[in-house]
Amino acid sequence: MRFRTAAVAAWRGLVLAVFSLGGSIIFFVLTVVSSLLTVIGVGAFTTPWVLQGLRWFANTRRLLAAQWCGVRIPAMYRPFPADMRGGAAGQIEKLGHMRRDPATWRDFVWLLVDMTAGFVTAVLPAALFLYPVEGYALPLGLWRVYTDGGSYWYGFVHVTGQLSAVVAALLGTAVLALGVLLNPRLLKLHFLLTRSVLAPAGADLQQRVEQLTRTRHDAVDTSAAELRRIERDLHDGAQARLVAVGMNLSTIEALIEKNPAMAKELVAKARSDSAGALAELRDLVRGIHPPVLAERGLADALEALALRTPVPVDTHIDVPGRPPAAVESAVYFAISEILTNAVKHARADRIWLDIEYRDGLLRGTVTDNGRGGADPNGSGLVGIERRLGTFDGVLAVSSPSGGPTMVTMEIPCALSSPKTSSSFGTD
Repeated sequence: MRFRTAAVAAWRGLVLAVFSLGGSIIFFVLTVVSSLLTVIGVGAFTTPWVLQGLRWFANTRRLLAAQWCGVRIPAMYRPFPADMRGGAAGQIEKLGHMRRDPATWRDFVWLLVDMTAGFVTAVLPAALFLYPVEGYALPLGLWRVYTDGGSYWYGFVHVTGQLSAVVAALLGTAVLALGVLLNPRLLKLHFLLTRSVLAPAGADLQQRVEQLTRTRHDAVDTSAAELRRIERDLHDGAQARLVAVGMNLSTIEALIEKNPAMAKELVAKARSDSAGALAELRDLVRGIHPPVLAERGLADALEALALRTPVPVDTHIDVPGRPPAAVESAVYFAISEILTNAVKHARADRIWLDIEYRDGLLRGTVTDNGRGGADPNGSGLVGIERRLGTFDGVLAVSSPSGGPTMVTMEIPCALSSPKTSSSFGTD
């Protein structure tokens, strides 16, 4: 079992080595050349496309990190403004927006790391499995080919004859044993190196100020819309049923002596209407604040939500306490809507949900392997952004055509009583 795991890590490392070296060099050259061409105006139109491709390249590595080694690498790209123009003016505006985004510069620096240290950490697992093959071939006669007219070194073994070739095979066995022991760790090291460059170092204060300025006025509108929704649901549902119950009771009072049979039918009708009103009130309360969220906290509520999702969801929740109830509710409904979108629109067959609390920030990331192309300015994501903006939260969406889609949210908050973290997957 360990040998098979190491062999898979070796194969994946080889794929990553080719992928990281070739892809990083290509995108580095394209980015530099396209940026230089902005001097003559051409780059203003080509650079946004190149940077979008670079984001796809980085997001693909994020997806592989989660799938192969369980390393989560959040994406914190700033969403494009809703009023961004189209055409040539829009391309120039998009270029300026992407250049001001710190995540764009992290992607560019990562290319340099990926084509050097990233390539080395990726190719090592493959080398530890492929190099012993030569060592085993030496005592089978390959040493004669290598030493014909000279000598040959296999590692630190000087191969001059059959005996030294056998020693080389023993060294190959030691290298293979080292590969079996280290390959999974080396592959994970590659992704940890990637995360150290791609992941934001901490809270970006300027981004928070901009986000707060943009969403503060939306918070009032969101609250007003929520109140209108509750009022409408009460008026059209439970209130109408309760009015009907009251009218039936008045009629029953008039008929109870004159027509007991009719009064009995109306009592049954009133009982049915009251039960319906109670069910609608429960649904309304559940839509405002689910009971499982109030009773068991965010972690258990999200686990239950993941179990109800028709697509398999791998969850990792590390929240050593309970956020304020309002924050829990905002995060729960945001995650719920994102999961619904992934199932309904992205056509994903696997979703990764990560929630963690670090340095006063509650961060959630939802990644799916669907078709991508989600509109950051769509009504659903804008609604989520407004909901989080009430708590100075931020939302970042990365969804290139073809996927993967990564939605990251971050809310500053404090935690109350400790709660153990949990991690599980649903299939």
